[in-house]
Order: sequence, then C-alpha cells, then structure tokens
Amino acid sequence: MDLNRAAKAMEKHSIPSSDSYDMPTSTKRFPDGAWYRMEISGIERPNVLEAMIDEMNKRKIPIHRAISVVMGSTLLDDAELKDFAQIAADAQLEVIMTPGPRSAWDTGRQLATVEGALSGLRFRGSDQLKFVIAEIMRCIDLGFRGFLVVDEGQLWLLNEMKKTGDIPEDITFKVSIYAGHANAAGAHLLDSLGAGSFNPPADLSLPQFASLRRSTDIPMDVHIILTESFGGFIRIAEAPEMVRLTAPCYFKIEPGPGCAAGPGALYKPWTNADMMADWAREKVKYAQIIHEHIQQNFPEATMSKLGTADLAIPKP
Repeated sequence: MDLNRAAKAMEKHSIPSSDSYDMPTSTKRFPDGAWYRMEISGIERPNVLEAMIDEMNKRKIPIHRAISVVMGSTLLDDAELKDFAQIAADAQLEVIMTPGPRSAWDTGRQLATVEGALSGLRFRGSDQLKFVIAEIMRCIDLGFRGFLVVDEGQLWLLNEMKKTGDIPEDITFKVSIYAGHANAAGAHLLDSLGAGSFNPPADLSLPQFASLRRSTDIPMDVHIILTESFGGFIRIAEAPEMVRLTAPCYFKIEPGPGCAAGPGALYKPWTNADMMADWAREKVKYAQIIHEHIQQNFPEATMSKLGTADLAIPKP
C-alpha cells in the first residue's frame, strides 16, 4: 500500500490528500463579504414562518434561510404556498423548499429496510423523477427560488434544464445532509454538478471540515445543532472555529427527536402547527446564542445582513 502514490494522484485533481490538520483559516466568503449566515429547518407552514420572523425581529438576529415544508410541498395547496412565498419575500428571507414526492413516498420498500436504507435516498425510475421535477416547476410558478435535492442525478438534470430555459436561471439547489457527502471529492462533485450549497454530515472533525473547504468555493451548510435521530449534536462551543475553517457557511439549527423518519419525526403533516411555531421561536434563540458566541471569540467573522442580493428570496 503506497500512500504517497495515492496522495500524489489525488493532488493532481486538486483533491487534498489528507485532512487539514493545520486547520487553515478559510479565505472564501459570501458575495457580500460575510463569513456566515443562519439557517433554520422545519418551517413547515405559513404560521410557522410568521412566528420565526416575529421572533427574529424581537431578538434582532437575522435568519437568512428557511428550510421549508420538509414534509413535502405537495402537501400544501397553492393558496398556502402563495402566502408562504409572500411572507418570506416581504421579510427578505431565502426559502429552500423541500419538494414532494420523494423516494420514501414510493411503493418500493427497500429504502425502509435496515440494509436497504444504506443505498441512499434516490428516485426510482423516470416516473418518480418526473413527479418531483413537476412539483419543483409548480413551486417555481408560485414564486419559490430555492429547492432541496438529495439525488445527484436529479441535481445534474435540474441544472441542465436551467441551461435550456426549462427552469429559470436564478433557481438555486441545496444538497441535503441525506446525500451524505463527507470528503473533498464529494464536495467537488456537487460543485461541478451545479449545487448552490451542500450539507455534509454533522459529525465531521474540524480538520475534515477544513479539507472539504479546500476543494470548493460554494457555501457549506454546517449543522451546529441536529436532531437526536442523527446523533443529537450540539456544537455551539465549536462555532468560532467552524466559521473560521468553513466560511462561507450557513449554520444549521435543527433540534428535536427526529427529522423525517421514525415515530419522533417532526416534519410530518399531522405535527401540530402551533408546536412547530413555538419550536421556530426556540431555534431563533439558538441562532442568537451562536452569533453572540462567535462575536465574543472570533469577532473578525462577519454575518450577512438580511436581504443580500444572492439570497434565493421568493418572487411571488
């Protein structure tokens, strides 16, 4: 096993051959020059969005991006989605809409088995791909400009559709944590396929995060708080180092028992909307705590203001 030979071959393709144990400060930034932004998941309905915005204004802490309708945009009617888009546009918030259907809605059950789940969340067949693209087009028509994707083939196809004008050029695609890309080659791949940002697994070490940053300029979506079903990470104490190493980054705030699977899953249509609104307020508080911790320990790192030009703000 010749490690040097493998390392040299990797470096030829601009992929770091080791994790970045020297942990260099990132020189990359958002277009507005900022180092970091705040992202909250689980903004499932218009009233949840309103609660998040109200709490954001009370605490004077910007929330730049809302990961929205994780239960699937298919489960909101046009009137609800129009209201959602208008509320976000008025507040100058980026919305990343989660389209439905998704692979777990399919009749194929390999995904629901212990080993089958390891094959990943991918769309089965052309019909399933067509269904989700049609739903994305529906949401675009209603004003949304950002979408969550898991399937790399879907990501490639959507960006090809932008080139032909079937999807507007200003649409952005964020790659989900469920895609599981955890190394520099994966980060480079997603960048090359047209990802606007990507969400690596939450349990990477700081040197591993630093190595991912070396291979791409697109923002990293870094889970600083993540649900119990994913391990229950709370990495607030590491926030100053995370932003130093991974800028430009979105700090993702997603507490709770579970995301979309299992009995504790929050993002289901039968979850009480008022409870979700209360949780949204709590997440805004965590964003304030994270921001204050960064400013106390790494004050040179700046945070974007609301409504910066590159955000995927809805256009209802």
